[in-house]
Amino acid sequence: MELYRGRLIDHLQLVVRDLQASRRFYGALFEVLGIPIGGEAEDYFWADELFVSSADSRAARGVLTGRHHLAFQARDRAMVDAFYQAGLAAGGKDNGAPGERPYHPGYYACFLLDPDGNNIEAVFHGEARRSAAAVVVSF
Repeated sequence: MELYRGRLIDHLQLVVRDLQASRRFYGALFEVLGIPIGGEAEDYFWADELFVSSADSRAARGVLTGRHHLAFQARDRAMVDAFYQAGLAAGGKDNGAPGERPYHPGYYACFLLDPDGNNIEAVFHGEARRSAAAVVVSF
């Protein structure tokens, strides 16, 4: 079995009720994942492919996004465990403690609900060799 990551999605936007609560929550998760906040302003922040804004941001046009499931890649089981603990400490709610899941052998994940009720997952697919650590796009 081969899994390909980083080829389908350019970026995702979540429009949230409380931007500061979301900034605390996602900031804590991204710190565990080793992903820096790429930028922020009064009505948004972003990291890699995820853009999060308030409903009054120009891009949102006053409409909240619906409930979503986002799964973030973890480098190992310890990172999944740390992700879960950081998310709980930053206001997330348990939606599935770290553990193996039946999706395929070695699938180890946890699930949290963010401040808007989105289902946020960290997943480690098991020991594997990556062809690249990241995709670099140059203009």
